Amino acid sequence: QVHLVESGGGLVQPEGSLRLSCVASGIIFSINTMGWYRQAPGKERELVASISSGGGTNYADSVKVRFTISRDNAKNTVYLEMNNLKPEDTAVYYCNAHVITVNYRYLELWGQGTLVTVSS
Repeated sequence: QVHLVESGGGLVQPEGSLRLSCVASGIIFSINTMGWYRQAPGKERELVASISSGGGTNYADSVKVRFTISRDNAKNTVYLEMNNLKPEDTAVYYCNAHVITVNYRYLELWGQGTLVTVSS
């Protein structure tokens, strides 16, 4: 089964840094756009950043200067480097990927989420 495995969440102080990783596991033909979403308590899930298969990126305005999304296509992995973290960044972060399997099926995948808590 093709699935996403996330890691890197945890507790960090304001102005600190954290790196999230997401690996697409399984037999995959190709991966198109990958992205990171987050959901804070009482709020809807929102897009944080996305990256195309060619490396083009988009960011939410609130994280544009502080966060960097990247990918390693050879490892089927997407990263989110988070710097100068703020308490309002506290949320469960979800990896998202659009995948074409070796059986030529198109899938939209979601990770289980990793909790990021920014607090003193």
